[in-house]
Amino acid sequence: MAKGLLVSDPLTSAGFVSLVSAGPGDPELLTLKAANRLSRAEVVLYDDLASGPVLDHAHPHAELIPVGKRAGRPSARQDHVNALLVEHALAGRRVVRLKSGDSGIFGRLEEELAALIRAGIPFEIVPGVTSASAAAAAAGIPLTRRLTARRVQFITGADVTGHLPEDLDWAAIADPAVTTVVFMGQRSFPELARGLRAHGLPGDTPALFAQAVGHPQQHLIRSTVEDLARIMETAPVTHPGLILYGPLAFDL
Repeated sequence: MAKGLLVSDPLTSAGFVSLVSAGPGDPELLTLKAANRLSRAEVVLYDDLASGPVLDHAHPHAELIPVGKRAGRPSARQDHVNALLVEHALAGRRVVRLKSGDSGIFGRLEEELAALIRAGIPFEIVPGVTSASAAAAAAGIPLTRRLTARRVQFITGADVTGHLPEDLDWAAIADPAVTTVVFMGQRSFPELARGLRAHGLPGDTPALFAQAVGHPQQHLIRSTVEDLARIMETAPVTHPGLILYGPLAFDL
């Protein structure tokens, strides 16, 4: 068993952290294990996108602490989040760190794991539904296609500075036979689209913009890479969203 992983029963252990994936926001997409851990937690540190109805599953006497990070808004520093996890666990509490989507996908999970391991705190990871799967489901399409999309790749549209990463593998992300999902890419997609076209991806490649997936404000735009880039140049960022492009099955 890897260092720092669960060695006792998380349902009864004090000083234990469950890193729980909340899914995209729809409480019906919360896993049974995630709901169970929320119902037993004494402290819940939650992301903005993992709030709302999902928190209805928390124990009524649990301490709820918002630690969400949103681009362009005042946000909790990651080192502060790490310190809170360690502080509450060392005080003997059962802690849930509630993260949106699947915590292992662009969720800075490794930094929280490292802090727990350094402090000798036992933990578990509860996986969840990623917003990429939820977006495809909401659009009524698969992420893969047997003959034309045999690979799926997840990329981030923003590095730690908030800009398009400089070390993108353009050959991979401009492959027209791959379904590519861009997380945190609303602001940088026009620049990304220019690079994709420069590296051979046709501008009429199907694209999907999925905003506020799993929330009442959910909005889907079926478009092309070129047209969606034009939309993104002027559209304000009102809700988190992600972009899918490639041989999407809009023609089913």
